[in-house]
Amino acid sequence: MNTNTTILFADDDPDILEMITYNLEKEGYNVVTATNGEEAVALCRKVQPELILLDVMMPKMDGVEVCETIREMDIPVQPLIAFLTSRSEDYSQIAGLSAGGDDYINKPIRPKVLLSRVEALLRRAPISKVEKSSSELKLDTDRFLLLFKGEELYLPKKEFELLAFLMKKPGIVSNRDQIMNEVWGDDTIVGERTVDVHIRKLREKIGDQYIRTVKGVGYTFVEQ
Repeated sequence: MNTNTTILFADDDPDILEMITYNLEKEGYNVVTATNGEEAVALCRKVQPELILLDVMMPKMDGVEVCETIREMDIPVQPLIAFLTSRSEDYSQIAGLSAGGDDYINKPIRPKVLLSRVEALLRRAPISKVEKSSSELKLDTDRFLLLFKGEELYLPKKEFELLAFLMKKPGIVSNRDQIMNEVWGDDTIVGERTVDVHIRKLREKIGDQYIRTVKGVGYTFVEQ
């Protein structure tokens, strides 16, 4: 039973909301539901779920807007976020990952497939408690907090884990497959551009000088 795990599920379709909630609760998850984007944001701050399942097309705020808003929230630990959508795979996946999403699940949703993906997401082991640092960057893995030039930044979970992985091996080049296996795990289905999208989001926040691209190979962390 998963009585200590809270999942926030946001979808404006009452039938899907009922079906998925029933199947998740049957597995022991504590499920909190929202029917629009604004409600999802408010509930995220209130209940601090471990995982959020977001429909892309919702009233008031769509799923991508909700994800972007949550990733900017000053909360102790950022939740995992998975998008549920029937829209074009390429568009939805890139938009969702760019907003800070961790996974992408196609509609129509089969309960067994959904439960398998939820379990895979929640099985991801947290980063070991080791503070990684450079002269201007310091990671606090207890709080998923980045100290950058004296400023506290809460990164989305995958961005944090990606940065932590690269910082563990300064100067060592890791290819995309190595990064995917270490940060996302081999039981999670994500697109081949996932690593590139997350690298871009990190560079937007800390600059280009810390993560160097080695063309045709991968990425490496550069000590400053």
